[in-house]
Amino acid sequence: MSDATTLSRLFLEEARFHLLQQYLPWLRTCLAQLTEEDIWWRPNAGSNSAGNLILHLCGNVRQWVMHGLAGRPEVRARDAEFAASGPLPKAELLQQLEATLAEAEAVLQQLAAADLAQPRRIQGFDQTVLSAVFHVVEHFSYHTGQIIYLTKLRTGVDLKFWNL
Repeated sequence: MSDATTLSRLFLEEARFHLLQQYLPWLRTCLAQLTEEDIWWRPNAGSNSAGNLILHLCGNVRQWVMHGLAGRPEVRARDAEFAASGPLPKAELLQQLEATLAEAEAVLQQLAAADLAQPRRIQGFDQTVLSAVFHVVEHFSYHTGQIIYLTKLRTGVDLKFWNL
């Protein structure tokens, strides 16, 4: 196996690890701490709720991975992700997130090292498969941090992520 192939596999393993074994457990912890009302609380009119951000993460992963990488039909309604104000229960939000990530993991597992250099056009941007995967992970991380912050604002709880 070449160094490039090894590095490509490692990159994809790390992407799956961060999405499924790091960020998802953190989001489960946050949702468990928040009430149904807290899920849809916005600090101000220009900010998003945790619920909006979960819907947005699902939409982004579906657009970039399932549509952009796997070629499935695009089903995203981006504006609706931010317009939602409840009462979608947190259990349903979590189910949507888990299903989205499971589907994305299956796509990522099918990628070969050579696929990472292939061009794609996603959301109007020309890039490689590698850059698309990188975007999904960094974007997911960014919004996970926002949800963690919203959870701490609403609950004042130390989320103790080092115990997960």
